[in-house]
Amino acid sequence: MKFDKSLLRTVLFSLGVVAFVIGVYQTIVEQDLGRNYWIFMISLACWLPLNYWRQQEARRAKEIEVAKQVAELNKPARKNKKRR
Repeated sequence: MKFDKSLLRTVLFSLGVVAFVIGVYQTIVEQDLGRNYWIFMISLACWLPLNYWRQQEARRAKEIEVAKQVAELNKPARKNKKRR
C-alpha cells in the first residue's frame, strides 16, 4: 500500500480545525483560557507540519524556476547567418 501524503495533510488540517473549535467553545463555556491551553496546542501541533511542507514546496518550485532560467541563459547562442 502506498502512503498518501495528501490524505495526511487533510487529516492534520481537519484535526487542527476541530481542536481549535473545541478549544474556543470550551474557553467560552468555562471562561478560562489557561485550562484549555492544551487544546489550542494540539491545534497548533497539527498546523505546524502543514506550514512547513508548504514552505518546502514553495522553495522547491522556486529552485526549479531558477534552474530553468539558468539553463536558458547557458544555452549556446544561435549564429545568425546572413544570406546574400
